[in-house]
Amino acid sequence: MSLPMMIPILAEASELMIYLLPAIGSMLVIYGIFQVVSESRSSSEKKIQDRLRGHRPSQEKAAVKIVRRGALGEPTSFADTVLGKVSFIPKLQTLLDQADVDWSAPKMMMNLSGLALLVSIVLVALQFSFLAAIGAGVGVIVLPILWLNFKKKSRLKKLMNQLPDVFEMLSQALRAGHSLAGAIQLVYEQMPPPIATEFAQVYHEQNLGVKIEEALQSMANRVDSLDVRFFVTAVLIQRQTGGDLAEVLDNISGVIRERIELAGLVRGLTAEGRLSGWVLFSLPMIVFAGSLYLNPDYGNVLLEDPRGQIMLMVAVGMQLMGIAMIRWIVNIKV
Repeated sequence: MSLPMMIPILAEASELMIYLLPAIGSMLVIYGIFQVVSESRSSSEKKIQDRLRGHRPSQEKAAVKIVRRGALGEPTSFADTVLGKVSFIPKLQTLLDQADVDWSAPKMMMNLSGLALLVSIVLVALQFSFLAAIGAGVGVIVLPILWLNFKKKSRLKKLMNQLPDVFEMLSQALRAGHSLAGAIQLVYEQMPPPIATEFAQVYHEQNLGVKIEEALQSMANRVDSLDVRFFVTAVLIQRQTGGDLAEVLDNISGVIRERIELAGLVRGLTAEGRLSGWVLFSLPMIVFAGSLYLNPDYGNVLLEDPRGQIMLMVAVGMQLMGIAMIRWIVNIKV
């Protein structure tokens, strides 16, 4: 089929997609809202029914699933064969584990790549520019990774705030006569996630035959926190040379509490600098959008003229450098 004959077909397909895509998107949004509402209504009833039927709590199921995925492995799939040896895949899998998302990194990258290619083809068929289609495809891959990074930071921050209570519970359990494994079991049964999930993995790993020292070391590598490494180091030294582990845990708990208080004080003192950085970052974009609305001919010079496009790209780069420098200045490690 020749190109002149294909042009009317593509135009009809583009018009059809203009009507189909909003309809499909609306149906997906309605279905998602329905699922959220129905799940929130039935979650408490499901928990009661599971307890009455003798099912394991979801926290324990999640821990066993993590152990099965990390320790026993999964069958090799096509995605693992194709992307398993790529250098960034192990880092992505670590990010997924730290964000507590039960996905496989090779499968995730293959699915995102296919979705990015589909989005780019659809945008080209809808007569968008080639650069816009490529940018949308890149965004399909980058945005989930940014979301995972945000979820990881939020989860690890919550985990760090739970550590003082966890160490106090461990020290009290050890003083009451529990073994280290029993104290860890007590933590994952009594504490809420995310710390319960990490200690549940340690407990189930040592139940499967892994040495408790190796399970704790794996948790330290997975969480990647200095406080957790202090705890693991204290446990390793105590297991080799002996000593009062409960007293050491009390001292670590006190140090962490003081560090959390100091971090909150520093964050409050640097709040003005962070707010100034975001104001300086967003103000030029607001002014540019206002100039486009009030005087389009004046603002379009930066979008249509080649020299204006170069100036706009330079300005965007300088804005990103400025916000990065401000964040570097106010980001004080405690």
